[in-house]
Amino acid sequence: MKKETFGEVIRFGIVGAISTALHYAIYWVLQHWINVNVAYTIGYVLSFLVNYYLTAHFTFHEKATKRNGAGFGGAHLFNYCLQIALLNFFLWVGLSRSLAPLGVYAIAVPTNFLLVRLVFKRFAK
Repeated sequence: MKKETFGEVIRFGIVGAISTALHYAIYWVLQHWINVNVAYTIGYVLSFLVNYYLTAHFTFHEKATKRNGAGFGGAHLFNYCLQIALLNFFLWVGLSRSLAPLGVYAIAVPTNFLLVRLVFKRFAK
């Protein structure tokens, strides 16, 4: 792995941890009072905004632009659909409402890194 790519992976991990913790915290609080899909979506949207800013500036050292914002949004639209499907799958197989998102993150975070890296390194230039 190139040094540049290794640094991106580490920075992505830091940003991902912050965004995922924010997402999970919002979800965890809201899922006690509202539908889990709505709670998950609200957490996702709020963490998405933080994630985009940190990903652009910290992870990839790029300016936030309309182009990479659109690509980031597209990657996250796919990622959101994947996460909602996985969340409902894990709930269906019997994981608790508190633990189901952890299984989702284990699959979706690496997938998201590949998509977002593609946006910032290939398509947004």
